[in-house]
Amino acid sequence: MQARRLSTSVLLIAVTIVVGAGFRFARLGLPFFAVKYGGSAFWALMIYWIVSTVCSSWRILPVFFVSGSIATAVEFFKLYHSPALDAFRLTLPGILLLGRFFSWWDILAYWMAIACGAWIDRAIRD
Repeated sequence: MQARRLSTSVLLIAVTIVVGAGFRFARLGLPFFAVKYGGSAFWALMIYWIVSTVCSSWRILPVFFVSGSIATAVEFFKLYHSPALDAFRLTLPGILLLGRFFSWWDILAYWMAIACGAWIDRAIRD
């Protein structure tokens, strides 16, 4: 299996960020479910594209598990609180990078999105 071209990877990351931000922040009239979990799913998909780009020689399955583990670890990190970290979580970068509230449903959305990314990645690489 061949690695993706860097230009393709950069395009996938950029499109994922734009669409995810659109889901989360644009007033598109989408239902709450789509806004909440669509944004979370695209965030996790971005993690997949980044890991698969940085580890371009890896097979898709290890990239899937590492990406899912990173997304899950960030979600569990929301359970840790300190004044400085909580203040950061109230900023736009804090919201985008770490989020604010722990959710098992977010973890499910992450793994589903990463599975979709792996499926797309396999189609691109074959």
